Amino acid sequence: MDNPFAPELLIEAHGAVRLVTLNRPEAMNATNEALHDALIAVWAWLAADDGVRAIVLTGAGTAFCAGGDMHHFLELHDDPALRQKEIDGAARLVREMVACPLPIIAAVNGPAVGLGSNLAILSDVVLMSETAYLCDPHVSVGLTAADGGAPFWPLFMSLSRAKEYLFSGARIPAETAVALGLASRAVTPDSLLDEALALAQTFAAQPAHALQSTKKALNMHLTRAMAGILDYALSEEYRSFDNAEHRAIVHKFTGTK
Repeated sequence: MDNPFAPELLIEAHGAVRLVTLNRPEAMNATNEALHDALIAVWAWLAADDGVRAIVLTGAGTAFCAGGDMHHFLELHDDPALRQKEIDGAARLVREMVACPLPIIAAVNGPAVGLGSNLAILSDVVLMSETAYLCDPHVSVGLTAADGGAPFWPLFMSLSRAKEYLFSGARIPAETAVALGLASRAVTPDSLLDEALALAQTFAAQPAHALQSTKKALNMHLTRAMAGILDYALSEEYRSFDNAEHRAIVHKFTGTK
């Protein structure tokens, strides 16, 4: 099938369901500029296809998505225009996922870190492998937790718990994610994709207008939550790339100076 987002995203047709796979397994599906751009554009592209009624999002290899590629962060340090493009793109990605009329199911097959955890919680339903976890380490790497954690986590759990996990960067195992409300259920690794596709087929068989208008109504809660918060947090994330603590962490991780 036609796929303008290859090789960064693989797209498979399963009847009226599209399986979208982040395809940088050698980097644990961490996002570079190309993958980030693909993730921004794919939702409207799929929604424009009348033959698509539901989407499943997963990762190639052992990870769902390890967040932003640290080597890409080095580029963002030295290129303010590229950094602004990245920040603007982060806002667009959030808004594109929230506005996508099709139901999106995240099949979290492994670590979902930073942007990965945001991709998961911005999906409509989150199924997690029992061995997977969510984690937002923005603060731990010296960045403002902008495009998911700060605006949206308090909608799914208490503000106190959201602060604990965002301030510490601690991992949230699958069962805990379910208990907190960040995920719908945890399933065995071998059954994850089958269960996600089966649920997507159930959604795809529903009356389209009723399902899509219900999603739009529900996502108004997200739209209201991001009003003001998302733009503020992203502007602070832009500034935090210049912070000496963040730069030291990135240089240590990448082995650069």
